[in-house]
Amino acid sequence: MAQTISLGLVAILGLFATSSSLLGAAIGLYMAVSKRLLACILAFSAGALVSALAIELAFEGAQQLHQHAYTTRFAWAFIGSGFAAGAIFYYVASLILEQKGGAVRYRTRFREYARDKLRAEAKDTIDLLARCDLLRHLPPEEIEHLLPCVQRRHLEPGEILFHAGDPGDALFIVAAGTVAIVAEGGSDAAVAEHRLAELGAGQAFGEMALLSGGTRNAGARAIDAVDLLEIGRDDFERLVAADPRMADAVARLSHGRAISNLSAGGSDPGRWARIAAGNLEHISRGRARELLTEAGHGAGMAIVLGNILDTIPGCLVIGAKFSGFASLSLTLILGMFLGGIPEAAASATMLRQAGYRPPAVFGLWSTVLVAGVVAAVAGKLFIGDADSPVAIYCQALAGGAVLALISHAMIPEAIDQGGSLVVLPTVAGFLFALYLALDEAFV
Repeated sequence: MAQTISLGLVAILGLFATSSSLLGAAIGLYMAVSKRLLACILAFSAGALVSALAIELAFEGAQQLHQHAYTTRFAWAFIGSGFAAGAIFYYVASLILEQKGGAVRYRTRFREYARDKLRAEAKDTIDLLARCDLLRHLPPEEIEHLLPCVQRRHLEPGEILFHAGDPGDALFIVAAGTVAIVAEGGSDAAVAEHRLAELGAGQAFGEMALLSGGTRNAGARAIDAVDLLEIGRDDFERLVAADPRMADAVARLSHGRAISNLSAGGSDPGRWARIAAGNLEHISRGRARELLTEAGHGAGMAIVLGNILDTIPGCLVIGAKFSGFASLSLTLILGMFLGGIPEAAASATMLRQAGYRPPAVFGLWSTVLVAGVVAAVAGKLFIGDADSPVAIYCQALAGGAVLALISHAMIPEAIDQGGSLVVLPTVAGFLFALYLALDEAFV
């Protein structure tokens, strides 16, 4: 009977700790609450959770091991390995779920997902641009401004791209297929065309058109099906006019000596491409909306599992630490309860922007309550024996996952919404939890 009552109390605690998620979802969907206020609440709860994990979980676990005659170093390594394993598990699992669409739950996580997506989409284009001697002499850090100027063009076998004497109005890079550069003259086409060169994937032609704007001194024709990258002179000049760094680079290239040395290669293409890809930071609002909708489409299960992943570790610890109201982990419970409000509010806002209707948002977050109750009861049943090294290690695993959650989502979200101000409530939350722990220990 006592065991049943204890499990019932633990279930209530798990329910209470996670119930704030529905409140937060309602705030995110229907109320205009200050983002800075929510950020401060999130930061306060993060500080409280850090303190609870350090004192109530890690330190007390090490003390219990020491009472079993284990050395300080062993206790530290034992607890530390549990925290590390829990953090690694959480990190890997969260990355997998974010790639499946779970990133739409948090603004900061979605921003990182969108940047990675943008870099992956642009990788092939950047690798091709890196092979162009002219472009490789431009600052690779500015590649994000150049990419919108790059157009893709397809040629059928035998199709003529331009003739000799046409205006030199674009640079071309062969993405796939083969292009023939031909000398043209006379009236008989079969006699008039003389093939000067064949260009394959990665090779560029027409660079001088971007610098001089003169006419073509040869023609270009597709030998087979060809895919090209095209940068028009108007786009390129507009970009150069808006960017002093690129203007300086082009001015240097305009000198005869620099132009004559273009074929020597200059910079290393691989290094240029790596720097260029690493500096893709800007995402247009339109593209961000597209990625948000794309990521959120069909991502319901990933979002549910992500919410459960964030919930289970903390509730496991709540259940494991509970042996009566005297051992109640108040700081952990309050930290989870308070943190759930701004966390769910921010998530609900993102989910609505991703196309989820309010009933679906509440449905997704209601899974957190079920997970919280189940995890708390499981923690009491399976890892509630505080004297067992196995139970202590399992609690450390859960603690590491909670600590990873704090650094992976809670703190970044708080800083993103509240700025540097959040350092103060973070410290306040830590000191609040420390006071509760000391007040209990010094009784």
